[in-house]
Amino acid sequence: MNITFDLNTIWFALVGILFSGYAVLDGFDLGVGALHLLTKTDTERRLMINSIGPVWDGNEVWLVTGGGALFAAFPIAYATVFSGFYIAMILLLFSLIFRAVAIEFRSKKTQRWWRQLWDISFSVSSILSSLLIGVALGNLAWGIPLNENHEFIGSFWSLLNPYALVVGMTTVALFMMHGAIYIVLKTEGELQDKVRGWVNNTIIFFVLCYITTTMVTLVYVPHMTQHLKNYPILFGVAILTMLAVANIPREIIHRRDFRAFLSSCATIVGLLALFGIGVFPNLVYSNPLSAHSLQIYNAASSFRTLKIMLYVVIIGFPIVLSYTISIYWIFRGKVKLDTGSY
Repeated sequence: MNITFDLNTIWFALVGILFSGYAVLDGFDLGVGALHLLTKTDTERRLMINSIGPVWDGNEVWLVTGGGALFAAFPIAYATVFSGFYIAMILLLFSLIFRAVAIEFRSKKTQRWWRQLWDISFSVSSILSSLLIGVALGNLAWGIPLNENHEFIGSFWSLLNPYALVVGMTTVALFMMHGAIYIVLKTEGELQDKVRGWVNNTIIFFVLCYITTTMVTLVYVPHMTQHLKNYPILFGVAILTMLAVANIPREIIHRRDFRAFLSSCATIVGLLALFGIGVFPNLVYSNPLSAHSLQIYNAASSFRTLKIMLYVVIIGFPIVLSYTISIYWIFRGKVKLDTGSY
């Protein structure tokens, strides 16, 4: 299939960019949460929470923006995904809510049992959110059963297939690595030294999951590699992604923490780019009847709607990007605890 850069393709790329922004930004938030219980003292846990304290809620704006873009550009796909994945979406929503509540409520009381309760909530919610995001991506790659009306005809338990769970575990590992590097970047002293040791373990965990997912994809999900075979130039994305992964331990060894974090960001973007290349032009791949798949053409809004919304994005996206950059610039540097900290 020839790739043409029409409005539908442009919107496919825009939705991917917005969700990639969410994965990069909220990914380290979720990773910090997944690692939270590995620390023992209250001070260390406060430092970890406060490392993401000024930015975590702003990071989730990218998820809302991505969902809004999907609804505006591809409403049929939006309806199918949100109705078919309803229970999973509710679980994800509750996980994100309890994670947010844990961050805000933990510091309200000083009792040990109270803080341990919210520490557990913060960590478990972060791990579950990461897992569910990965499971959703795994199902979109593997395919879900759709009827001729593009309605999901499976069950919640069918979404928990082995391939989706492997992708989910890989996502957890990726975010844990991303979060560990971010903590090293934002802390100093004893906690930084401790987390620096975690980075190597999270890298190993991620690489093992990444290799496993790649092998399983090549064997059992061959349609995800079809475009790489048809357009060899796209294989460059895979090579750049592997180089980004390989550069992370190199930068960590040389204590170039910011470069390691940039390489981790590039890894996430590269993996999602490979995912987008693999599923294109499908938005929701139908398995076993691929003829029922929702693509960027049969699931899209009208040409006029896509055109008008593109103007909205051209105006709004720089605002969101400027806000994000300004927040990170304002709260740059090492995290410090004071009376206003969580």
